[in-house]
Amino acid sequence: MSGPSSDITIDDANGPRLAGYFAPGVGSRGVVLIHGFPSPQRPGAPSRTYHQLADRVAGELDYHTLALSLRGCGESEGQFTPNGWVADVRRAVDWLCESGCAKVWLVGSTTGGSLALLAAATDERVRGVATVAARADFDDWAREPGRFVEHCRRVRVITDDAFPADLDEWARELEVARPLDAAAALADRSLLVLHGARDRQVPSSEARDIASAHGAAELRILDGGDHRLRNDPRFVALLFGWLERQQP
Repeated sequence: MSGPSSDITIDDANGPRLAGYFAPGVGSRGVVLIHGFPSPQRPGAPSRTYHQLADRVAGELDYHTLALSLRGCGESEGQFTPNGWVADVRRAVDWLCESGCAKVWLVGSTTGGSLALLAAATDERVRGVATVAARADFDDWAREPGRFVEHCRRVRVITDDAFPADLDEWARELEVARPLDAAAALADRSLLVLHGARDRQVPSSEARDIASAHGAAELRILDGGDHRLRNDPRFVALLFGWLERQQP
């Protein structure tokens, strides 16, 4: 897996074609970077800063690093479903392992952090998870699925007017996806939980709940930090320190 960073595709029978950005490192350790919902200002497009972060993780820490575009985002095909996004993360882990990584760590921002917990809970190849401004559950979205679908259309993760075919079934995926329970299932693996003290979208109490469910997580509530904590330089310092400690 040597060579320069490049755009890649994950094209298999397990779901729609996914796009990603791969920065090769050294050795057999891999990282998947997982974004959250696109913003209304840049609908459908994950931030390009994930590519920059991938290059830094690979260049400075030697992890092979894949910045994934979840289905419905960027150049990836498909429509958003909660289970579909979790499946996409697992396919990214498959791709890294098939490319030579023996162990993988997941780093997820906002909804991506919740997805990381859910995907890792049933995959022993994932040796640790770092979450940034993650949700402990999706109950508020599940309570008003029609309103949430309209939000998904605004940010362009759903572009098919006929999707979802069954709104109730689609909403049930939100109800049963429990990142808090997934954190408990990761008690034997490393977990870093980062959250902004001034996050108005997801209260920092959810980070405390996730850390408590795990039992031995590294919890950092950053003073002055908001929901877009990934843009805070303290995030990079804490993440890199945690990744360095994962090395044997």
